[in-house]
Amino acid sequence: MPRLPRVAPAGVAQHVMQRGNNRQACFFEEADYLACLHWLKSAAEHADVAVHAYALMTNHVHLLVTPGREGAIGALMQYLGRHYVHYINKKYRRSGTLWERRYRACLIETETYLMQVYRYIDLNPVRAGLVAQAPDYRWSSARMNLGLQRADQVTAHAQYLALGHDAPGRGDAYRALLDEGSPAEELDAISQALNTGQALGARRFIEQIEAQQQRRIHHQAPGRRRKGPTTDTDDQQLGLEI
Repeated sequence: MPRLPRVAPAGVAQHVMQRGNNRQACFFEEADYLACLHWLKSAAEHADVAVHAYALMTNHVHLLVTPGREGAIGALMQYLGRHYVHYINKKYRRSGTLWERRYRACLIETETYLMQVYRYIDLNPVRAGLVAQAPDYRWSSARMNLGLQRADQVTAHAQYLALGHDAPGRGDAYRALLDEGSPAEELDAISQALNTGQALGARRFIEQIEAQQQRRIHHQAPGRRRKGPTTDTDDQQLGLEI
């Protein structure tokens, strides 16, 4: 199923994924992950984007973000790509592209799907076989969203804040959400939306965005859906793409 043209209205959360060119590695040692997080924070401030969750994997990056203005996500990804790729090329004496040319993104209906995408991203390293539990992975937002680490890299979404009356309560509620895990149909829906650019939401949400943007954000004749979660066997072995 082909990917749809991207739309990025202000205030609507999106799931974004940028992977390495030809699925090659983007991170080679600890300092690279730290550098990417530094540039991600700078890019978010520069572009007016709130980052709610992230996972830096071996050959790709997952982000849950909300743009403060239309077009902000494109600005975020350009800023991050420009600075991080320059860093990698200089450090490893290489040239050319590091990322795929086109990042993937899909709009998210907040009430139904936002916390599912939070969970999808923070559990990504677990599904990839890199760690047994989400907070064991250093290069994701899991520890911050669980309240185990100062959340200086993420901005809590209102839906996350609604999990509890205080930080410990929200951390406990989020831990329960992670412990519950993602059902196969949830994984499939999130993966399919991200891979095609189709909005993740109910028909009313999709129609509202289409009326606002004056363009289609769903496939009129979707193909047959695959059964079970969409995974990549290489990812389960190496922490690559999920």
